[in-house]
Amino acid sequence: MNRSETTGDAATTTAAAIEACARESLALLERNLSAHGILAASRTGAAEARRYTRIFGRDGAICALAMCGSGDARLEQGAIDTLDALAREQAGNGQIPKYVDPDGRDADFWYLGCIDATLWWLIAVDHLRRHGTVGAARWQDGVARAIGWLLAQEHQHFRLLQQNEASDWADIMPRSGYVLYTNALWVEVKRRFALADAEATQHHFKHLFDPFQHDLPEYHRARLLRHYARRGRRDGGLYLSFVNLAFAGNEGDVFGNVLAILCGAAGESKGHGIVQTLASARASAPYPIRVVLHPLSREHELWRPYMARHQQNRVHQYHNGGVWPFVGGFWVMALARLGLRDMAWQQLGELARVNALDGWRFTEWFHGRSGVPMGMAGQSWNAATFLLARRALQQGGRAW
Repeated sequence: MNRSETTGDAATTTAAAIEACARESLALLERNLSAHGILAASRTGAAEARRYTRIFGRDGAICALAMCGSGDARLEQGAIDTLDALAREQAGNGQIPKYVDPDGRDADFWYLGCIDATLWWLIAVDHLRRHGTVGAARWQDGVARAIGWLLAQEHQHFRLLQQNEASDWADIMPRSGYVLYTNALWVEVKRRFALADAEATQHHFKHLFDPFQHDLPEYHRARLLRHYARRGRRDGGLYLSFVNLAFAGNEGDVFGNVLAILCGAAGESKGHGIVQTLASARASAPYPIRVVLHPLSREHELWRPYMARHQQNRVHQYHNGGVWPFVGGFWVMALARLGLRDMAWQQLGELARVNALDGWRFTEWFHGRSGVPMGMAGQSWNAATFLLARRALQQGGRAW
């Protein structure tokens, strides 16, 4: 067999794996639908005990992006039901819950306030208005209150959102102040809803999270924060994971950097630089993709005692360097956005094989070094982001 035949066989195998994963992903989303929306994970005893059988703000909104436009009537309606369920339990101040009970019995808002559920819900609302069957005025009151809640947390000069630590998707990590992941989503929300001061948000995003540039921001406090963020650090090729008064995160937040590309906060040159850094660090090994390049040890100055909860955030585990296939879907979409289609298709094939492990378990996360499967089975957002990534490559554009 010559090289071209070997390459052709590999491509055929990858294409078959991708199509099989697409079928299994749709089937998983259908199984995880409840009467009021999509559950975060399949119903098991372990999932029930850990509240994974709830409709989560971030998980549900991401799933709604994929279910809308799926062509499956049940999933299309499930996307609407999911956003409805979250809207019904919206707080009086406008905050969208971290999760709601599928039977409408309770809503949870996390310990320090779950900031990203509101951002993801707004993005999903806009997507369904544009690409679904709902009208442009659907959820209008909730949208106004959600935006008002976020604006109340925006710095009046930086125009970036401020948050407590452990209050976004990485909810046992010490990122606080101005957080990369959260503000990449804020850039996206501002664009979608044509909110005021979007240019200022972009400007300060660039200067605070990438303080190694040569140009200086005009605002004196921005210059000081830049100085604090640079001190004692080298340019690692990525945006900092967060910037606070006198400390910052340079552990290499993969998800935040990938979202910066997808949400347009990173320009094309910076985006390609991020991809090069992640590729050089082999962030996709053993699977797509590790969410931290340089995990925090117990000796690190940013380590917090709560990171040891359930023994999850040890080095190369959970949010502290574990492999998360759902983030792998966003990684593929970022590659597609930058025109790196061959690499994107290859990584999508790897993602299909990861979801297929252990009989299509759709595992929540894997150890970042050994690849041992960990976390809950039947993760809805694994299926959703796989479908979104495949859609982005097939359509040659953004899928959400």
